[in-house]
Amino acid sequence: MLTLLLFLIPLIGGLLILNLKSQKSAGMFSVLVSVLQILLFAYILINFNNPDFQSNLSFDHKWLADFDIRFHLGFDGLSLLMVGLTVFISAIVLYFTSTMNYGKLSMFSALILFTESALLGLFLAKDIFVFYFFFELALIPVYFMANIWGGKNASANTFKMFIYTVFGSLFMLIGFVFLYMRAQSADINTLKETVALLPGGLKTFLFWGFLLAFAIKMPIFPVHTWQPAVYTESPTPVSMLLSGLLSKMGVYGLIRILIPFGYSGVKEFGIIVMVLGIIGLIYGSIIAINQKEIKKIIAYSSFAHMGLMAAGVLTMSTAGIQGAIFQMIAHGINVVGLFYISKIIYEKTQSRELSGMGGLAKNAPKLAVIFMIILLGSIALPLTNGFIGEFLLLKSVFDYLPFLGIVAGLSIIFGAVYMLRVYQKSMFEYPGFDELKDIENKHLWVLVPLALMILIMGIMPNTILEISQSFTENLIQLK
Repeated sequence: MLTLLLFLIPLIGGLLILNLKSQKSAGMFSVLVSVLQILLFAYILINFNNPDFQSNLSFDHKWLADFDIRFHLGFDGLSLLMVGLTVFISAIVLYFTSTMNYGKLSMFSALILFTESALLGLFLAKDIFVFYFFFELALIPVYFMANIWGGKNASANTFKMFIYTVFGSLFMLIGFVFLYMRAQSADINTLKETVALLPGGLKTFLFWGFLLAFAIKMPIFPVHTWQPAVYTESPTPVSMLLSGLLSKMGVYGLIRILIPFGYSGVKEFGIIVMVLGIIGLIYGSIIAINQKEIKKIIAYSSFAHMGLMAAGVLTMSTAGIQGAIFQMIAHGINVVGLFYISKIIYEKTQSRELSGMGGLAKNAPKLAVIFMIILLGSIALPLTNGFIGEFLLLKSVFDYLPFLGIVAGLSIIFGAVYMLRVYQKSMFEYPGFDELKDIENKHLWVLVPLALMILIMGIMPNTILEISQSFTENLIQLK
């Protein structure tokens, strides 16, 4: 029942917060819901390996009993880590939102909580139709947030995102229906056995259908064109959700669905997708170098990271899968921190252009130090969280095809170039802001935990790697 409770808390909290008229009350209530979620997850994490506790980690309800379709939620190593990331980042986004002057805060906070609930449903789903339901549902609150609170071009950009993702998901749905008709079961574990008996042509169809859905959601080259504009035009909390969590739905889908259901296609066509991922990695990095607006730089940086994760997953190696899992968490933390910093800088300088910033370190040393820690994590400096995942991913690609690994390694250089350029332009160069004050305590409550997570994960990565190890070992046995 704890699994169901974890899913229901943000859903019920979102419904209750809609009735709150006071902005202050809405902000306090959303933070309270976040704290409750964190405490519940901490309790699950502590007891996860206790055999007597396992019954609390699954919820199985006969949804459509006559058709063997069940509302089945449950934990394994992968879902545990993704749920933890979701709870942590959602709490940060909700707190951040409560400190900003967003109109209709109760509606805004409720939509964030609905997004969190849908993401938890997706990461815990053990039934293909439950997976599909939450895969689509998670997009709807984000669509409304981006449209209502976004920039002047937000409506057109989010509509493009919606069309892209729905189109891709249609092929996933067709694949799910086909598998269900073959097996008369919607259970993910059961369907793995059904896939093994399919002829080669049908396996190829499943591979490309599932790949399209997940590639658009991440996104990877060449189905990425919706991403930079949506990230840039959306309000910062929505950019945080999109880059920190919703993009991980695609990587999660590759690991949870594509490899088990389309592994023969991965063996045959995986190299094509890996090349596309590396092209996107290099392309996104080059575009980021030439950008002048900080949110666009972060957006293209996120796109580049997705390409490397996709390439690592499709090696179907221990290093590739574990690297992608670790990097999902690391990138989620880092990119949320970067967007948070970008919003603070905008509030202080009233500029999104690098040319309108400069000299912030002189009067804002706390901001400069924390920004540097987050930036170092983003460029994968050793002893930061970004290094572990990126190292494993690059190793997996190099082991698969050395030349491709060398090309992918260029991303470290490119990433350092554009991120250090952002830091140089914003923290040290002219014009400077003599009257500017350092970051307030309300921001330190978010930024300090983010910075600590970056350092702790970099220094002590084995906890995350051990949680994901058993899942990864079972997955690669399909080879």
